[in-house]
Amino acid sequence: MSLGIVIKGPEGLVLAAESRVTLNAPAAQGQRIHVHYDNATKLLSVSSPNGAVGVVTYGLAAIGLRTAHSFAPEFEAGLPLDRLTIQDFAQRLSDFIMQQWQNAMPTAYNGPDMTFVVGGFNANEPYGRVLQFDIPRRPIPLEQQANAGEFGITWGGQREFVDRLIQGYDHRVLDITSQSLQLQPPQVQQLRTALTNIQMPLPMAAMPLQDCVDLAIFFIRTTIIAQRLTVGLRGCGGPIDVATITRRDGFHFVQRKEIMGEAHLMNNA
Repeated sequence: MSLGIVIKGPEGLVLAAESRVTLNAPAAQGQRIHVHYDNATKLLSVSSPNGAVGVVTYGLAAIGLRTAHSFAPEFEAGLPLDRLTIQDFAQRLSDFIMQQWQNAMPTAYNGPDMTFVVGGFNANEPYGRVLQFDIPRRPIPLEQQANAGEFGITWGGQREFVDRLIQGYDHRVLDITSQSLQLQPPQVQQLRTALTNIQMPLPMAAMPLQDCVDLAIFFIRTTIIAQRLTVGLRGCGGPIDVATITRRDGFHFVQRKEIMGEAHLMNNA
């Protein structure tokens, strides 16, 4: 399932993702096992007039046998030479990925979505924009923190540990509680409102870009370690890729895994 995070702060955007891809492989007697690879690229940069745009993907790992990153050259080749708004860019990416999905995936698919979070700056705007869409079920990009001067965090995938850190509870708590106590929708909303008192007190409107970077890494590293020490699907792992996008400097990788030779194999043997 993986984990992706995009933080919108007053100084810019931070995009972060780990590198594990988990696949179901056939085993003996019809059983299936989880296998993973720790060098996938889920933080995508775009080489185009829209160079101040980045994309984080999480959820379903691949369309057919191809990851989202493997489609990047084809998508970039079809972009216009003129700079797009972030909304237009996100819609073009959604349309492109949806076409790949329709070409390769079964019509009766009922698994998880492949989610994309697009971040970037429009020309002459002071703050970045963040939009999310989910293929195949919610292909229309929806802006996050859409109000003027609104800042915050967008995260998803294997989110349970980040939920507990930020919200103070796992996102499944409300469903479990409402079913166990047979709560009505107004009561569930009342409970959700009451639980805001235990949220992590993050001063997003005052948080410097470096602190936003540290926060994103903290959430992903904590999830990786927690999964390593507990029983469950270890869908997060490998190097953590992090990038910033600012109005002045555009897209910049803060840390990024590199292609290496034999020493890499020896260290991971």
